[in-house]
Amino acid sequence: MTRRSWTGWQFTGPFLAVFALVYLAPIIYSAYLSVFRTQLVGGTSFVGLENYTKAFSDPQFWEAITRVSLFLLIQVPIMLGLALLVALAIDSGRLYGTSFFRISIFLPYAVPSVVATLMAGFLYGVRFGLVGSINETFGLSIPDPLGPGLILTTIGNIVTWQYIGYNMLILYSGLKVIDTSLYEAAAIDGASEWRIIRSIKLPALRGPLVVAGIFSIVGSFQLFNEPQVLDSLAPNSITTYFTPNIYAYQLSFAGQQINYSATIALIMGVATMIVAYAFQRRSLKGAL
Repeated sequence: MTRRSWTGWQFTGPFLAVFALVYLAPIIYSAYLSVFRTQLVGGTSFVGLENYTKAFSDPQFWEAITRVSLFLLIQVPIMLGLALLVALAIDSGRLYGTSFFRISIFLPYAVPSVVATLMAGFLYGVRFGLVGSINETFGLSIPDPLGPGLILTTIGNIVTWQYIGYNMLILYSGLKVIDTSLYEAAAIDGASEWRIIRSIKLPALRGPLVVAGIFSIVGSFQLFNEPQVLDSLAPNSITTYFTPNIYAYQLSFAGQQINYSATIALIMGVATMIVAYAFQRRSLKGAL
C-alpha cells in the first residue's frame, strides 16, 4: 500500500482499536460465556444453547421483560409527547422568556440519575418525605408512591422529569432547521398556527422523533439506575428481577451465575436491537 492510502487508517485506527476493545470484545466474550456453565462440582463445561433455553422458560426473566415493556409503552409516549409540546411552544416565539424556559427544562438532564432518584425517593417517602408530611398534616392517606403498586409509576415520573429536556432539545433543533420561508408562504395562504404545525412542523420532525424514540427504547430496556437506587428506600418493591438488567446484575454478582447472566444480557441486547429497528422501519415507512 502507498503512503497516501495509510492516511485514512491513521485517523480511524485509534477509534477502531478502542471500539474493538470496549465494545466488540465484551460482546464476543459474553457470547463465549453464554455457551458454558460453571459449577462448584464439575467445573466449567460446554452446554451449547442450554442457557438460552433456560432463559426463555424462566418466569422471572419474562416478568422483568413484561415490566420494562409496559414501562416503554406508557412512559415513552408521554415523555416524547411532553417534549414535543415544549419544543413547539418554545419555537412558536410567543412564549415570554424563551431562553429561561429552554434552560430550565433542559437542566434536569444535567442532574445525574442517581442523584435525581435519591431526590425523588426522599420526596415521595411516606415516612420522611413530602407525601408523609402531607398525610400527617392533613390526616390523609395518600398511597405510598414507593409501594409495590406504584413504584413503576414513580420511576416513570423520575425518568420523564429527567429526560424531557434532552428530547426537547432534539426536537427543537429539528424545528430550527426548517426553512422559515415555508411559514411565510403558509401565512400568506391564510394557514392557521395549528395548520402550520400539522402540515409543516410535524412532518419535518419525523426524523428527530425517530431518533428520540430509538434512544428512549434503548433506555427503557436498559433500565437499571433508578430501581437499583430505590432498592434501599423501597426494599419491598424492587425485586432481584425487577428489570432484565437488574436480574443479570444479581445473577452475576450475587448468585455467581456468570454464564447465565451473560446469556440474559445477550438476549436483551438482541431484543433491544430488534425493537429499535422495527420502530425505525415503521416510523420512517413512507417518509421517503
